[in-house]
Amino acid sequence: MKDAFGAPQSLLVLGGTSEIALATARRLVALRTRRVWLAGRPSPALDAAAAELRDRGADVRTVAFDALDSAAHEEVLGKVFAEGDVDVVLLAFGIAGDQARDEEEPLSAVRVAQTNYTGAVSAGLVCAGALQAQGHGSLVVLSSVAGERARRADFIYGSSKAGLDVFAQGLGDALQGTGVQVMVVRPGTVRTRATAAGQPEQPLTTTPEAVAGAIVTGLRRRSETVWVPGSLRVVMSALRHVPRPLFRRLPV
Repeated sequence: MKDAFGAPQSLLVLGGTSEIALATARRLVALRTRRVWLAGRPSPALDAAAAELRDRGADVRTVAFDALDSAAHEEVLGKVFAEGDVDVVLLAFGIAGDQARDEEEPLSAVRVAQTNYTGAVSAGLVCAGALQAQGHGSLVVLSSVAGERARRADFIYGSSKAGLDVFAQGLGDALQGTGVQVMVVRPGTVRTRATAAGQPEQPLTTTPEAVAGAIVTGLRRRSETVWVPGSLRVVMSALRHVPRPLFRRLPV
């Protein structure tokens, strides 16, 4: 449950090494979140993330979680919820893939789709059911502006995020009145360690810290959709209606 100051006391991160997720966890821990589960594939990076949050005062546990192993999701995540109520679930796992390679190697494209969409549907439904059973909580789903309209440069990744976005919106509608909030977060290009090296900066590029701030604000406001930066909402509203022949020629 939230504390007397309205801050969530517990957080489950699916994708425990995500830079956006960790930036969000740091902000929530600073706001009195005290119990954190970091779920992801066991790795030194996951252990380091847990150690950092412990140093900030949180009780942190790591959970062996594989987005592609949907058959294990109910058991693995069920054990987390059996330890106590979870106030916020942050679904932050995903892979960008490599568009050129994925077009040449269909199995690589399938892995992007299975991770970003199928795995998220499985984990999202398991967590939504557990949140509903406890009668409260928020499920934050990290989508992307890439899912708003297909682009030549990343349509495989974008299509997986489009599916995830629609799923999350529908799940939010299904959970109306249950005490469970679903919030979809649509960032633009995010400057991370993986994207910073040698890549030209795109317009309206944001940072993990900016996305984290928007997530925390959205949770407080009980928002259903959060754009980061906020101006992307207007930009994408316009781009959605650009005729396809013209859209193909735009540098987006």
